[in-house]
Amino acid sequence: MDHNEEDLHSVRITGRGPKAAIVVDGRRVDPGAFKGYAISHQEGESPQIVLHAGDYTESVFEGLARVAVADASDPGPAAAVFLAAIDAQELERAALARSDLGTGPRSLTEAMLTQLQEWARGL
Repeated sequence: MDHNEEDLHSVRITGRGPKAAIVVDGRRVDPGAFKGYAISHQEGESPQIVLHAGDYTESVFEGLARVAVADASDPGPAAAVFLAAIDAQELERAALARSDLGTGPRSLTEAMLTQLQEWARGL
């Protein structure tokens, strides 16, 4: 992902049990402004921090991670589209061919769920 140095911010997150103190560009973020955050980093790219907005919507950022403010979306509609596209025969065939398919109760169901998770991740 291309970026300019102006797009990057200095970020410090200090976790304290179930809460965290977030500082962006030397300014502490109001703890009520966000209900969570996610950090990701891929080789060759700058780290990315997504702050999940809470009910409090006023936040000010000026400008070394890319910072994005996101709203937690309902995964239901995307999951429904994904599942609607699954060919039942192909799922059964793939699950039965798995090397980790067990022989106990619910083994086929567990194999199918694992297969769906892998397909969802593009594996």
